[in-house]
Amino acid sequence: MQKYDHQAIEEKWKKVWEDQKIYQPDLKSAKKPFYNLMMFPYPSAEGLHVGNVYAFTGADIYGRFYRMRGFDTFEPIGLDGFGIHSENYALKISKNPMDQSKVSETNFYRQLHSIGNGFDWAQKVETYDPNYYKWTQWLFIQLFKAGLAEKRKAPVNWCPSCKTVLADEQVISGECERCGNKVEIRQLEQWFFKITDYAERLCQKSTGARKLLMRKEIGLADRKA
Repeated sequence: MQKYDHQAIEEKWKKVWEDQKIYQPDLKSAKKPFYNLMMFPYPSAEGLHVGNVYAFTGADIYGRFYRMRGFDTFEPIGLDGFGIHSENYALKISKNPMDQSKVSETNFYRQLHSIGNGFDWAQKVETYDPNYYKWTQWLFIQLFKAGLAEKRKAPVNWCPSCKTVLADEQVISGECERCGNKVEIRQLEQWFFKITDYAERLCQKSTGARKLLMRKEIGLADRKA
C-alpha cells in the first residue's frame, strides 16, 4: 500500500482549483450571488494563529454549503494591517512597520493558501495599501467637512509599556492583557463621530426592518399552515 502523502495531494488539488477558478465567481453575471465575508486576519506577528483558522473554517463551511446549493459564492480575503500590535511587533524586531507588513503578507498568504479554503485570490484587500486607505482618509474628510467629526478630550485606558489605548476588555484586573503592565486612566485628545445626529433616522430604519421581517415571517407561517 502506498503511503498517503497529504502534502502532495493537497498541493495538486489546490492548483487544480486555482487553475479552474472554481472559487472565482463572475460578479457581474452572477445569477444567485452570495457574499460570504469573514473578518480578515490581522498580521500582528510572523504568521497566523490557530484562532484565525478556527474562525475561517466555520465561515468556509458556510460558504461551501451555499455553493453546493447553486449560489455564486464570493469569499474574499485580505489582511487588516497596521495598528498597535503590528507596529509594536515591527519595533520589537527593529523593522519599519510598512516594510514588515510586506514580509508578514507573504507568510500569511502562504499559510492561508495552505488551508485550502474557498477564497477568491483574485479579489484581495490589504488595508495598509495606499490605494485602499486613501478612501478611508477621503471618507473621514467628508465627515469632517460635514461637521460630523470632532476632536475632544476623553478618559482612556493607557498602557505606558505598549504606548497605546486599550479597550475595557483588554484590561484584566487593572493590567494590560498583552504585557501585564499597570494600566493608567489618562485624558487624551481623540476624534469622535457624531452618530447621535442620525439617532432618530437609525431608529426609524431599525423599526422598519423589524416590521418587514415580521411580515415575511407571518407570510411564511401562513404558507406552511
